[in-house]
Amino acid sequence: MAEIVVADGSWGFDGETLRLVPGSGKDVHELRRTLGELVVPLEAVAGIAFEPSRKGGHIRLRLRKGADPLTDAVAGSLGPPADPYRLAVPKDRAGAAEYFADEVRDTLRLWPHSATACDGFLLPGPAVPVTATAGDGTATFDGERVRLEWTGFAAGEKEHAGPQELSLSEIAGVEWKPQSGMGYGTLRFRVKGEPPARPPQKDPHCVAWGIQRYGGTTALVAAAVYARLPRDAQELPPAPAPAGTGAGVGGSGDVHDAVLRRLAELGELHRSGVLTDEEFAAAKQAMIRRLQDS
Repeated sequence: MAEIVVADGSWGFDGETLRLVPGSGKDVHELRRTLGELVVPLEAVAGIAFEPSRKGGHIRLRLRKGADPLTDAVAGSLGPPADPYRLAVPKDRAGAAEYFADEVRDTLRLWPHSATACDGFLLPGPAVPVTATAGDGTATFDGERVRLEWTGFAAGEKEHAGPQELSLSEIAGVEWKPQSGMGYGTLRFRVKGEPPARPPQKDPHCVAWGIQRYGGTTALVAAAVYARLPRDAQELPPAPAPAGTGAGVGGSGDVHDAVLRRLAELGELHRSGVLTDEEFAAAKQAMIRRLQDS
């Protein structure tokens, strides 16, 4: 059996399965800690590599398309430190990481299907019920229904719409995107028979955040829903953005409102201890400059 144990977690391989256990330290991302131990059959693996860097590197596991609901739901958008299929390795453990990757890779050569897509999921996806809060809302999924409730950061359109409940039979697709630049991170549910999605801050079927890169554990809600949708809904392409909205905010009024909401989010994250004094000051100054330029 091959095994590597580092502060970021431990990975073991017995010739048939990989066991990925996240570390318990404060530097390990909330998403990985919440997801917990993963048991990955070798049949689900497309490849593995050790990616060296100046400070050590990462072991990175690639899964076959269709093998894992989380991997497919986030469309490869989870990066370190949130990606459960990456293990951060310090420099003094680089040799052990290379050996571990070689052991898995050598065994994988005996499997002829690693480059093909799976007909069905080989991993179960996140357990339910699962709940996540980020930015303007909280999403809860109990295995049958999604419930969206709004926080104090929600725009008037969402507050007016009130809490939303969607059964699986109503959902045409689920989309998850991380926060990037001035654009929002989003967990969006597309509903059958509804027109193309509205801007995320106004869409009552979308949780949006502007500060947390990966939106806490929202990707786990996306994956849990995705795992239970019919196959045709899983393969449905993303809905086009409304004309004129782009990836971020729209005109100067939208920019002004978005910056003010993000300043409020920053204050809440600072008060709750998520942001340090230095991180809060730097982020606040960046938002104020954006407000002055709009």
